[in-house]
Amino acid sequence: MAHTDPVEITRRLIECPSVTPEEGGALVYLADLLEQAGFTCTRVDRGEVANLFARIGPKGAARTLGFNGHTDVVPVGDTGAWTVQPFGAEEKDGFLWGRGATDMKSGVAAWVAAAIDAAADLPPDTALILAITGDEEGPAEDGTRALLDWMAQNGEAMDACIVGEPTCPNHPGEMMKIGRRGSLNAFFTARGVQGHAAYPHRARNPVPALARLMARLNDHVLDEGTAHFDPSTLAVTTIDVGNPATNVIPAEARATVNIRFNDAHSPDGLIAWLEEEAARVGGETGIEIDLSVKVSGDSFVTPPGDLSALVAEAVEAETGIRPEMSTSGGTSDARFVKDHCPVVEYGLVGKTMHQVDERVETAQIGQLKAVYRRIIDGYLGAYRG
Repeated sequence: MAHTDPVEITRRLIECPSVTPEEGGALVYLADLLEQAGFTCTRVDRGEVANLFARIGPKGAARTLGFNGHTDVVPVGDTGAWTVQPFGAEEKDGFLWGRGATDMKSGVAAWVAAAIDAAADLPPDTALILAITGDEEGPAEDGTRALLDWMAQNGEAMDACIVGEPTCPNHPGEMMKIGRRGSLNAFFTARGVQGHAAYPHRARNPVPALARLMARLNDHVLDEGTAHFDPSTLAVTTIDVGNPATNVIPAEARATVNIRFNDAHSPDGLIAWLEEEAARVGGETGIEIDLSVKVSGDSFVTPPGDLSALVAEAVEAETGIRPEMSTSGGTSDARFVKDHCPVVEYGLVGKTMHQVDERVETAQIGQLKAVYRRIIDGYLGAYRG
């Protein structure tokens, strides 16, 4: 039986300085590795972003399982604060250290190793697809979206997809994700009239108006949660005036709010509510308050069923723990994949992701590969033509 080493693949990937949007050699390495195993690989680059599509098995197979992951990483920050070289892929104390070790080069490596080993034994009329992006940590406009656009244009499709993001809070097996909350950023600009602080009647101060609006939004209860989601949350993330003078009433003030919302809300409904609140405060204070919005993703859930059960059983078989089906946390590229096919996320422990001295326990990489191999065999092996 073939045994491709996922730790070695992780090490090679960490050595690639693939800080978004730099490819850093990561996708070149993966393409070479997969092509040697019989996969057909295509670079799907868009804008400044490099992406990789790989498939083994017939195009348009009766049953196709996909994987989505990313090789791009966040910046290392202060290199002097690291105790190892950020891209050195040093192995010590049972851990593999470096930027991307957890998020998520180990997840990509585990799936690639499992897919290569499974490739020789695929049942007839089944296929495996890997959609690996270099733009998950960045704007995410030309990454997984570009891959899905290319797939639609070229008649490629997945029947189900696993996303390999870190999903477990503390221990392997704790949690899988069957959905994600949506994310919306609202940018408010309050405009008044500048004036001398000693003569406030000659000015119109936008700061109290903006503060009143932020207090209203912060105090509002969006919902009490839904069947698959915790309550939605709203956070005031910044209030900016940019006024260095203590004796000047500023003409303008800005604030930003982030909303993480569940399936009780739609982006359009939330935007309408924010506009109403801004107009109400504007009417009360005489201050013009403008709003612009960026929606990073809508909420979604893959209802528990055959796919989530298969993943849960594979995780339990390898870890001894039945994972919680969760929708917690931030966004991931599953928010794009869900428009293509059912999607479930399972990966390693994410405690050190984006931190100084990011690291992954080497034994857990092999365990994750075993989980992924069970998922591949269970999904494609269940197909008998």
